[in-house]
Amino acid sequence: MSGNTTFKGILLVALGASSYGMLATFVKMAYDEGYTTSEVTLSQFALGILGMLLINLVQRSRKKNTVIAPTRKNIIQLMAAGTSLGFTSLFYYLAVRYIPVSIGIVLLMQTVWMSVVLEMTLTKKLPSVQKIVSTLIVLAGTVLATNILKNEVALDWRGIMWGVMAAVSFTMTMFTSNRIATELSSAQRSLFMLIGGSVVITGFAIYSYEGSFNFDILLRWGIILSLFGTIIPPMLLTAGFPKTGIGLGSIVSSLELPVSVMMAYVLLKEPVNALQWLGIVLILLAIVIMNIRFGKRQA
Repeated sequence: MSGNTTFKGILLVALGASSYGMLATFVKMAYDEGYTTSEVTLSQFALGILGMLLINLVQRSRKKNTVIAPTRKNIIQLMAAGTSLGFTSLFYYLAVRYIPVSIGIVLLMQTVWMSVVLEMTLTKKLPSVQKIVSTLIVLAGTVLATNILKNEVALDWRGIMWGVMAAVSFTMTMFTSNRIATELSSAQRSLFMLIGGSVVITGFAIYSYEGSFNFDILLRWGIILSLFGTIIPPMLLTAGFPKTGIGLGSIVSSLELPVSVMMAYVLLKEPVNALQWLGIVLILLAIVIMNIRFGKRQA
């Protein structure tokens, strides 16, 4: 793999992760304008599906017979996997309604150690020392980054609950999305996963419906949310990861954390103290440790 190819991959992954990092701040800004969680999520997924449909049509017209047609099994599996994507968005957006974005993204990053636990449960093998150390560092970083050491900090338990549930759901999304129908293009896989996720979002919208829906959200925030949450990141990440490799790609994709905190700090004026920044650095360090090569062994 040439240095130029690797650099291009790093750039693609960095831009994709940064797009995800901007998302929660935009959601919080939509909340501040009076839009509901249902309106935010429905607009994102509806316009996201429309965008991915257009991308698929363009790819099919350009590549014609080289596009692999998905089987019925592919579609069902991807839609099923997409439900966890829908739950992730829903839980995460509910979380940032009650807690700061900077805390919400830290809770979402608990997928680092949750994925280790899931892998250990499925393989029935103890994780490597490298992964255990990374897990402990993440937990230590979380204590600092959430600022719970300060007595005056009072976080809404609903936000904490939704944030942890978002991390659990995101762990399942990461685990399933990289193992199902990998022979299809990223645009095809993203489309069917979005359709599966929209079932969850629609169900929540029906459950929480209060007699009206503000369609202004579609143009006001829907386009931005769909671009930065469901269209740009998957395309960039799936294009970048093959060029960087999983280890380096995972390290670069952790940029989502500092970007999210910086966006909240600049646009939402959320306070972030030195201890919280130290916690964020520790979480990033844990991601590096988990994915770096030591000698010839890949943990």
